[in-house]
Amino acid sequence: MSLRREAVVEQNLLALIQGFGAQPRAADPDALLRPEHSLDGRGLIRLFEAQLLSRLLDLEARRLKNANIGFYTIGSSGHEGNAVVGHLLEITDPALLHYRSGAFVMARAMKTPGETPLFDALLSFCASAEDPTSGGRHKVWGSKRLWIPPQTSTIASHLPKAVGMAFGLERAHRLGLECPLPADAIVCCTFGDASTNHASAQTAFNAASWASHQRLPTPILFLCEDNGIGISVKTPQGWIARNFSQRPGIDYFAGDGLDLVDAYATSEAAIAHCRATRRPTFLHLRTVRLLGHAGSDIESGYRDLAEIEASEALDPLLASARAILERGLLTREQILALYRSMEQRVARASQEARTRPKLTTLEQVNEALRHRDPEGVREEAARTDHRAARTEALGGESKLPEKQAKPRPLGTRINEALKELFAKYPHTLLFGEDVAKKGGVYGVTAELATTFGLGRVFNTLLDETMILGMASGFAQIGMLPIPEIQYLAYFHNACDQIRGEAASLQYFSAGQYQNPMLVRIAGFSYQKGFGGHFHNDNSIGALRDIPGIIVATPSRGDDAVRLLRTCAALAVREGAVVLFVEPIAMYPVRDLHEEGDGGWLFPYPPLGEAAEFAKARVHGPEHGAALAIVSYANGFYLSCQAAAILERERGIKVRLVDLQWLLPLDLDTVVREATSAGTVLFVDEARATSGGVSEALMSALYERTGGSVLAARHTAADTFVPLGPAAPLVSPSKESILEAARALLDRRASASPRAHDARAEVTR
Repeated sequence: MSLRREAVVEQNLLALIQGFGAQPRAADPDALLRPEHSLDGRGLIRLFEAQLLSRLLDLEARRLKNANIGFYTIGSSGHEGNAVVGHLLEITDPALLHYRSGAFVMARAMKTPGETPLFDALLSFCASAEDPTSGGRHKVWGSKRLWIPPQTSTIASHLPKAVGMAFGLERAHRLGLECPLPADAIVCCTFGDASTNHASAQTAFNAASWASHQRLPTPILFLCEDNGIGISVKTPQGWIARNFSQRPGIDYFAGDGLDLVDAYATSEAAIAHCRATRRPTFLHLRTVRLLGHAGSDIESGYRDLAEIEASEALDPLLASARAILERGLLTREQILALYRSMEQRVARASQEARTRPKLTTLEQVNEALRHRDPEGVREEAARTDHRAARTEALGGESKLPEKQAKPRPLGTRINEALKELFAKYPHTLLFGEDVAKKGGVYGVTAELATTFGLGRVFNTLLDETMILGMASGFAQIGMLPIPEIQYLAYFHNACDQIRGEAASLQYFSAGQYQNPMLVRIAGFSYQKGFGGHFHNDNSIGALRDIPGIIVATPSRGDDAVRLLRTCAALAVREGAVVLFVEPIAMYPVRDLHEEGDGGWLFPYPPLGEAAEFAKARVHGPEHGAALAIVSYANGFYLSCQAAAILERERGIKVRLVDLQWLLPLDLDTVVREATSAGTVLFVDEARATSGGVSEALMSALYERTGGSVLAARHTAADTFVPLGPAAPLVSPSKESILEAARALLDRRASASPRAHDARAEVTR
């Protein structure tokens, strides 16, 4: 048999139309096809047109690929019944779509004059820089005007944020927040039967059921397009119905996506139910997969010819054409003319799309991730017009933290900074595990719920994937989410919600969509042996590996306030995804060098005083330093202790650099301070070979100075943090930093005068 089935599938449809028997008497196109729903003859033809456009796009994508002009061939053939849902939903119902949603998009676009979905899709197939969705970065279904945020959707990782968006819709309207969507909007997310088994999907279903159990309105339409197979692995027959028809808190509707009339009736009922009840609704549509998983998939390798032909006989376009012909809505000649006309439209659009420019420079590729408005961020961080609202929320001038004479530790200052952000940004929501009445595991969110209400500060279920997915959903409808992840190790359980979803959206939408959020993560080690590796995690490499995000970390209370002001401004002005990693061990620390000295307590910075984005903070003598120590968070605190001892022991000056921003790194400041001192020690809380910051800093220093600066790294060990008294053996300590610094200074002292002269020449 032929390995390629495109011609067979196309010929099956044409043969059915051409071989149709005696033409029945023409039906009234304005008459309803069934009394129980609103589909008439004209609507049926319109849906068939959307199906045809989607099918012809699939066929053209294969031709473009064969000519080495197109780069995407995962098609929608067999799933064209989703056109019904695209038609029935309102434009203001956000749709987070699976990659087999071509007919859905065509039908939805037909409702809005001026849309060009056909040409837009062809531009994306050709990876053209003019693709209005992604700018040529990827083939994704999306449209700003049609409220279709682009999704990668490969493992249903978009479902948690879809649930979050639905939950956020209700919360925004109840809180009286500005929302771009009407109060009766619902959220639709589409996916395949195989994807329902993925953890990302399961967490979304569970969260929706959990919310429904508590009578929390969550108007989400789960659209499962069930074709019975995931690439080559079959879904057990009856699995989806058995799994979802009786799931608590989710209402189930089943229809035949191979039959437009039946699919319309079921979908109309499901959508109306979801809109009226505001409950999670599962719409299960039967579909079939045609032409394999993608153009590169040779179906005959795992399915025999009889099975492939049986699937082709279920082609929904055959059923749609037959329904139109049997009702006399179009003649054979009219439906063939419609097919040929659309075929020509696709060919013309394809010919044009393949000539349009591609991305040709790295600058173009990265344009969507670039920080465009540094001055706007500075202005936003320094803005103080919320002064009165903050004073009122905190209960008067005397309660303002800057009015208190007593300095405070890091945990208290973060709490006060969060209250400031809540007064400044009324659309801020803070949520996570235990953050409300308890105030978080370490009390950092204490009093926020009582001050600003449980509508804005609330507990979630214990699921980090859902917490981060919810943040994305909230962000896309105009809110500023501040989710809390209790421990850095817990972030790794849900990393894909940032890497694959939140951080990639701006990239895949060419900057049209953003996910502004400020994710607070309690992290790092030094908890005196308590908790073990799951509560003492120093794996920041996984964070720094994510393109486009920002990672900040404070070491002391006053800097935490300044950093949070700038982090919030980055989210608000640039739509940035910001991770704020808080060193747990520093929350209560008061003293620096000896008990009772209060050396790590700091006053609250004046309103409007903010950190400069991506700039390290430098401490110590401006001139004459013999050593620079570069660190962050706990490591910076310990380095301050070590520096004081070194200065007493050796009579030298030490320059201390607190990085504050781990992504992006302030390489200019680090190189400047290192070359000025001539000797630099990088103290890194991350593991030696796990992608901390010291590797990047050391490399940049060597590249810029040619090795003229004497440098060394001091890192955590390449192991997990153990429980109990062995914990301190793993991470840098005051003593180990001292030992590393002494060894480095001894190397400097033993170097030849000639080497010293050469180094001095470079620093000048």
